[in-house]
Amino acid sequence: MTSADVSDAARLVAFGLQPKLLPARDAEYAELVRRHREDPRFASLCDAVAAGLGLVVLEVSPRAGMAVTAAEDSVFAVRMSDYARRASTESADRFLHGLAHLAIAALAFPRPEDLAEDSYVGRISVHGVDAFVRQACRRLEERAEQSGENIDPAVDAPGLEAAWRVYARRSATGATKDARRLSASTVGIVGKAVAFLVDSGFLQRVSDEAGGTYRTTARYQLQVRDMAGSAAMSELLELGVVPVSDGSATLVPPTDDAGELVPGAGLPFHGV
Repeated sequence: MTSADVSDAARLVAFGLQPKLLPARDAEYAELVRRHREDPRFASLCDAVAAGLGLVVLEVSPRAGMAVTAAEDSVFAVRMSDYARRASTESADRFLHGLAHLAIAALAFPRPEDLAEDSYVGRISVHGVDAFVRQACRRLEERAEQSGENIDPAVDAPGLEAAWRVYARRSATGATKDARRLSASTVGIVGKAVAFLVDSGFLQRVSDEAGGTYRTTARYQLQVRDMAGSAAMSELLELGVVPVSDGSATLVPPTDDAGELVPGAGLPFHGV
């Protein structure tokens, strides 16, 4: 290996740090991806360069390019405090934004086989995600009442059991005449989460329907695979809000006393 090889390896990692860029759109990127896949020594060098920057290589392929995720101590790691600044988020609402991101991932890939199938493309909408979280809130409330738990614990209590109470009490749309209240509404929070994922190359906008409808990218699938074993995501999926039957997923129909779902809440999921 020469200094030119090291330069090429660093160049490939640099391409990987541009989330919206794909090999199909850049000949040099495509050639470096091909070399990584065909030359084990070059692949090892690229992985070493990435590791030195605190990056974990999730996949190198024509469909995703060099998909990387940042280790916790990496300078490229996006922390909740950084996200909050970028999204102009109140500090007290940070965990609500975290819940929105968790719900988007769960709705986009509701089954293990959806994460395993490279050709699978999930679809979500802003209104659909908000409706999904509110149904999860109702399910958590029912579970808490059945177990006789305190129905109003401290806001900073860990887990979804605390988060649902604050989310359920927050207005879905806020007041349209007050931009600050609109931004702090649950639809506003989901909208910011979706915008962040679009900027990160994880979602692509499909239409303006239902507050904005989006499709997942290969990079997002790889990222969700990486987090799929998290306790929070497992807890959310175990609520049974996203049923699986014939390969499609929709929100569980509300009970008679649960209120109406917002338009567009029943989202289709397509395997392509």
